Amino acid sequence: MTRTLDDYAITVHLETTYEEARSRTEAALKEQGFGIVTEIDMRATMRQKLDVEFRKYAILGACNPNLAIRALTTEPQVGLLLPCNVIVYEEEGGTGATVSVVDPLGMLGDVDVEGLKAVADEAHKRLAKVAETLTA
Repeated sequence: MTRTLDDYAITVHLETTYEEARSRTEAALKEQGFGIVTEIDMRATMRQKLDVEFRKYAILGACNPNLAIRALTTEPQVGLLLPCNVIVYEEEGGTGATVSVVDPLGMLGDVDVEGLKAVADEAHKRLAKVAETLTA
């Protein structure tokens, strides 16, 4: 079975500016116990490395410490999937913004480690709530 990127993400489109989408996303993540531990500004990176103009686009590494410690003590290799990536980008022509949140259940796939699915399920529920908050 061929998987698509949609199998790994919860995506919402917002009729707002990039800045507003980013602010609302960070607030919704915080409500669910996630903090931003990494940030990549793709626009600045493309400008600096390639001298190319790119849309406003951020990759945010979100971490819920309680979930992370449960996952890492269950299976140290799960660190390959952490932190939970969240992307916020300006749609073409500045007509809105897209927010995509990684789906931990999609990322985990068929991995069968006792206790890990429960953590991924809780993370999924919290991140799905982030998407719901953004569309409310």
